[in-house]
Amino acid sequence: MQGRLSTWLIKHGLVHRSLGFDYQGIETLQIKPEDWNSIAVILYVYGYNYLRAQCAYDVAPGGLLASVYHLTRIEYSIDQPEEICIKVFVPRGNPRIPSVFWVWKSADFQERESYDMLGIHYDTHPRLKRILMPESWIGWPLRKDYIAPNFFEIQDAH
Repeated sequence: MQGRLSTWLIKHGLVHRSLGFDYQGIETLQIKPEDWNSIAVILYVYGYNYLRAQCAYDVAPGGLLASVYHLTRIEYSIDQPEEICIKVFVPRGNPRIPSVFWVWKSADFQERESYDMLGIHYDTHPRLKRILMPESWIGWPLRKDYIAPNFFEIQDAH
């Protein structure tokens, strides 16, 4: 079942895959990494002017990584803004996605967190560096195949 945006994208010849609707009725689309930058600009022009959230997750151990974008179309005199969810899947061997920082500035810290925790590289991001973990940290803590290092902490014996 295709939603309104999926029908519009097909009409304009933009490649994507409809993943259906979530429990709130929000349409979810899958976009290829190489198409994401141009489709993001098109969605912004189409009216999706607010990036509500960006997150990422590990689909399966040794499998794909996913970057998820929740976009909202905010207009004046509308009671219920239109929302869309975009998923971009990348291989864990070379997880590269174009950054949408230049389209939605709110992607700044959110893409940095996804990079820090899962190792997804957001090309053209102006400050892509670790945000939660120390710069010297090795590995990506939220990957399902991550092996935590052995730490021996000195504790006070009071």
